[in-house]
Amino acid sequence: VQLVERGGGLVQPGGSLRLSCLASRSITSSFNPYTMAWYRQAPGKQRESVATITSRGITDYVESVKGRFIISRDNTKKTVYLQINSLKPEDTAVYYCNRVEDSWPWGQGTQVTVSS
Repeated sequence: VQLVERGGGLVQPGGSLRLSCLASRSITSSFNPYTMAWYRQAPGKQRESVATITSRGITDYVESVKGRFIISRDNTKKTVYLQINSLKPEDTAVYYCNRVEDSWPWGQGTQVTVSS
């Protein structure tokens, strides 16, 4: 399986982005039943989970992004999305996705930079 994250970029504070993560070459049984997560890693910091979504669509978020980030998934496309709104400079990081349990090899991530 190869995780391919896309959608990052340079945005001004208050802006929005929609990230996507495709689990290419995965099979349905290795994607659909699993809880997926978006993670981020800022310079000099450890990778942290910011949003999770179960196979049934139940979501959870770290406190710092609640009300601004929305995670979703399309099992038919083996893709997870992250809508990020009201971006702040502290959201600057490389964003990754992966399964919460029995993680796959990490993708390259997508860079989100929030700056005026």
